[in-house]
Amino acid sequence: MSNRFKIKNLKSKIIPALLFILFFYFLIIGPFISIKKKANSLITSAKELKQVFAKNDISLLKTKIGSFSKQYQDFEKTSKSVYWMSFIPYVSDFKNGVEAGGYLVNAAQESVVAIEPYADLIGFKKGETSFVEKSAEDRLQTAVLTLDKLVQKVDPIASDIDKANEKISKINPNRYPGKIGKSDIRGQIKNIRNQFAGAASLFVDAKPLIKKLPELLGSKEEKTYLILYQNDKERRATGGFWTFYAIFKIKDGKMTIAGSNDIYSLDDSIADHPKAPSEILTYHKGVSQFNIRDSNLSPDFVESVKLFESLYKKSGSRVEYDGIFAMDSKILVDMLTIFGDTQVGGVNFSAKEDKRCDCPEAIYTLFDIVDRPVNYVKVDRKGILGQLMFTLFQTALRSSPSRYWGSLTGTMLQNLQEKHILLYFNDSEIQKAVEQVNFAGRIKNYKGDYLHINSVNFAGAKANMFVSEEIETKTNGKDKEVTVDFRNPYPHSDCNLERGGLCLNATLRNWIRFYVPKGSKLVSFQGSQKKVQTYDELGKTVFEGYLEVPTQGKATVIVKYTLPTDISTDTLMIQKQPGVSGQEWKVRVNNKKVFEGVLEKDEVIKVK
Repeated sequence: MSNRFKIKNLKSKIIPALLFILFFYFLIIGPFISIKKKANSLITSAKELKQVFAKNDISLLKTKIGSFSKQYQDFEKTSKSVYWMSFIPYVSDFKNGVEAGGYLVNAAQESVVAIEPYADLIGFKKGETSFVEKSAEDRLQTAVLTLDKLVQKVDPIASDIDKANEKISKINPNRYPGKIGKSDIRGQIKNIRNQFAGAASLFVDAKPLIKKLPELLGSKEEKTYLILYQNDKERRATGGFWTFYAIFKIKDGKMTIAGSNDIYSLDDSIADHPKAPSEILTYHKGVSQFNIRDSNLSPDFVESVKLFESLYKKSGSRVEYDGIFAMDSKILVDMLTIFGDTQVGGVNFSAKEDKRCDCPEAIYTLFDIVDRPVNYVKVDRKGILGQLMFTLFQTALRSSPSRYWGSLTGTMLQNLQEKHILLYFNDSEIQKAVEQVNFAGRIKNYKGDYLHINSVNFAGAKANMFVSEEIETKTNGKDKEVTVDFRNPYPHSDCNLERGGLCLNATLRNWIRFYVPKGSKLVSFQGSQKKVQTYDELGKTVFEGYLEVPTQGKATVIVKYTLPTDISTDTLMIQKQPGVSGQEWKVRVNNKKVFEGVLEKDEVIKVK
C-alpha cells in the first residue's frame, strides 16, 4: 500500500473525528462550561440579594434586584444554547427550571416596584420618617388608603408565579437518583416542587382576598367584626371553648373597640334558651339548655357559625356584624413573643414558660384571673382578654413597621394556615375567597381517602393543656385501622372551690368523631365508654364515641372500618382540627410508612 494512500485513508478518519470533537465541544461541552460558570456567579449574586433583603432597605433592594435580573437574562441567553437537546429529559427539566426562574425574577421585580411607594408600611426602610412619626390611627389609615393602589399590581405578579409553577410542575423527580452520597437528590427535588406548588397555589388562590383587603379594612364603609376567643385548652369542635367576645369597628383603618365581655354575659342576655341538642345532653355533664358558649358543635366552622347565630339573634346584646374572627391562645402567645411583656389593668402578661403548668405564663395568668374561685364578684373577668388583644394591636401600630410588621404578618399567615385563626364573612364573594385559601375552617370534599378526627372536651377542665395525642393509621387494600392514644402524665389539680383551688387538670371527658369517606363501613370501635353512633354528615360518614382520660393515666381508641370500593387509596387527605398543636401522626399504607410527624395543617399525602 502506498504512503499516499495511507495518508489519504488517515485523513478520511481523522477529519471526521476532529469535526465530531469540535462539534461536541462547541455545541455541548463549551455551552455547559459557560452555563456552569454563569450559574456559579448567579448563585453568589443570589446570596448577596438575600443579604440585601434582610437589611429591609427598599432602595438598595431595587438596585440589587435590577442587577440580578440582567445577570439572569444573560444566564438564560447562554442556557438556550443547549435547548436544542430538549428531547433529552434532563435537558428538558433544565429548560423548564431556567424558564421558571425567569418568571420568578420578573415577579420579584414587579413586586419591588409595586411596594416601593408604600415600603415603610410593610416594614422596609426608605430613609424617611414621615410614616413612623404619624399616630397609630393615622398609620393604619395611610396603609389602608394606599393598599387600594397596591392591590392593583397583584394580577401580573400572580400571572408570573402561576407560569413559574407550570414550568416547575413539568420537572419529574423520579428521573433522578434517590441518593448521591448523603444527599437525597430525588427527595430535594420533590420537596422544592411540592413546596413551590403549595406557595404558588396559595398566592394565586389568595388573589381575590388580597384585592378585597382595603374593603375589609373599611376603605368604603365602616366594618364591624366579632372576635371570638377559642380556649384551645378546653377543646371544642372548631378549636376551643368560646370564652370571651369582643366587637371591633374599623373605618379607613381607624380601629375602635366597641365592646368586650365574658361569653356568659351573652348567654345571660337571652331570655329563653332552647333545649340542648342531643350531643350536649349525651356528653356534656349537667347541661340541659343550649347556650351560645356551647354552640360550636360542628367541626365545620361555617356550620357552627349558623348554630351560634341561631342563639345570638335572641340576645339583647346582639350587634350586626360583617364578619367573625375566631382565634385561640397561640395568637396571644405569638403576639407576646413578638412584642414582649404587656401590661393590662395592672397585670403583666408574658410568653415566658411557667413551670406551674408547663405553658406560657400569660395562659396561667389568664386562667388565674378567670377561673380561680374567690369570695367576691369579679367584674368583667373574661373581658380582660379583649383589652389585652386590643392593647397588642395598638402596640403593633405604635411601633416602627420595620421592627415588628414583617414578623407579625408572617406569623399570622402561618396561624391562618394552621387553623389557629378562622374567618367568616357575610359577604359571599369575600367568604368564597377565604374558603378558597382554606382559612374558613371548612370540612372539604375530597375524591380520595379522607380522615378528620374531632375531639370535644365537655366539662373536663383545661385538661387539653396536659394531654398528648398520638395517632396511627394503617391501610391495607380497603381495610383501615385508626388508633388514637391519649396520655396525661400530670397530677390532678386542686379543684376544691372552697379552698380556692385553680382547677386546670382533671379527667378529660372527650366526645370523639371520626369523619371518613361517605359509605365507609364500621367493623369495630374499641375504647368508647358510650354507645357508638354511625351516621352521615357534611358529605362524610361519621363514627362517634366517647372516652375519659384520667390524670396520670391514658386511654386508647381503635377504629376499624372498610372504605367504599370506589375510593382510591393513592392519596389521603387529613384535615387537622382547628386549635390543635403538637399532634403526632404516623400513616402507613400497605405496610409502607408514608407520613410521620406533627400535623401542623391540612395535608394531602401521596402514596403513589
